[in-house]
Amino acid sequence: MPMSWNTSYRVVDRTLVIPFTSTRRVISSAVHGGGIVYAHGILNHQVIMQNSAANDLSHEKDPIRYLGELAKHLGIHGRCVGLMTAVDMRCLVLRRVEAGGLWIEGFFTVGVTNAVRAGDSILTQLPQNPEIKIGTINIILMTNARLSSAAMVCAVGVATESKTAMLFSEDIKNMSGTHVATGTGTDVVAVVSGQGPFCRFSGTHTKIGELLGLVVSEGVKEGLQKYRAWRDSS
Repeated sequence: MPMSWNTSYRVVDRTLVIPFTSTRRVISSAVHGGGIVYAHGILNHQVIMQNSAANDLSHEKDPIRYLGELAKHLGIHGRCVGLMTAVDMRCLVLRRVEAGGLWIEGFFTVGVTNAVRAGDSILTQLPQNPEIKIGTINIILMTNARLSSAAMVCAVGVATESKTAMLFSEDIKNMSGTHVATGTGTDVVAVVSGQGPFCRFSGTHTKIGELLGLVVSEGVKEGLQKYRAWRDSS
């Protein structure tokens, strides 16, 4: 864990649990609790797929209900934002940046097996090998900045730009191998607004935007390194 870490979290079996001490405003495209919501916590849950003794495909029938029940089991009552990944939680990356009274703490799980370039035909986006584990890039960003609604939307955009720039830098190809990927087909960015300094804007000309780009670049790069090591050993 980086020094001076503020966000309380724990990893329980295959799930990252981030409970909030008070209701927080969250923006995300998460399967459970997506949109702009007031939530009591966030989960990032690793699902086990393919031919595994620990295989648990109950999430496929109703992922929203599945994640809601899991949140209650893990002690988050009320609205929860729930993400899913096939990446092992041992690949979890933590990153923190701060400057000018602002800080951002990021949680990253990075998998790129189902990498795509935005605009790829959906007919070419499914892995041909049934043994391939579907990856995803899940990014959870906690900040003390009190973000306006516009700043929350922009923060997702800046994080996405930064993620894509790192995929280009690392030359991550789409599944067909024809182009550098811009992401995967299942990526999620979640940004949790804080209760500190107010930020009306969060674009790349702002300090909070600078910090967003920096923490995501560092987190995705380290996540790719951990993902490669995990993939090669599994």
